[in-house]
Amino acid sequence: MRHPALLDRERTALILIDLQEGYRDALHGWEQVVAASTLLVRGVEVLGVPLIVTEQYPKGLGSTTTEVRTLMGRQVEVVEKRSMSCWGAQPFRDRLDALGRRQVLVAGIETHACVNQTVHDLLAAGYEAHVARDATSSRRAADVGPAWEKMQLAGMRPTSSEQALLELVRSADAPEFKILQRLLKETLIPPAGV
Repeated sequence: MRHPALLDRERTALILIDLQEGYRDALHGWEQVVAASTLLVRGVEVLGVPLIVTEQYPKGLGSTTTEVRTLMGRQVEVVEKRSMSCWGAQPFRDRLDALGRRQVLVAGIETHACVNQTVHDLLAAGYEAHVARDATSSRRAADVGPAWEKMQLAGMRPTSSEQALLELVRSADAPEFKILQRLLKETLIPPAGV
């Protein structure tokens, strides 16, 4: 029997929120967020965990960053939105509901805006929200801490990209473990200083 707070690949979906080209020169710790998000996208593909990608007003902010977009399979459709919370976009709710998964692993930007509001709405809707700290950030570093405190007080479960993937794979005996281990060794996640 595992603790219910641990991520389970049969109950988890990854949501990558608004990691778009328009933030490349503005986001604090961009390289870290992209590296950690890339690791998550590659890892969940290996583990068979579904991925939902959102883009906030792509006409103005551009599409999902090239580093991640090139990894996404053709089956991943991007949900365009204008609301801060992903929950405010009906296609997002429909897609998440269709998956039937109640654990949501969250990555993306910005921590104090779209991530924060999405996490609160997911929790209010009865989902379990885990947020990968190294795969999130904001334009200003000062906005990250208050967002993390608020999300944790609401019931969010903090994690990191590597921790999440290790919980999902569960054991070195899993057939995907060697591939995942190689991904972890190949991925250098630079510190963001947040």
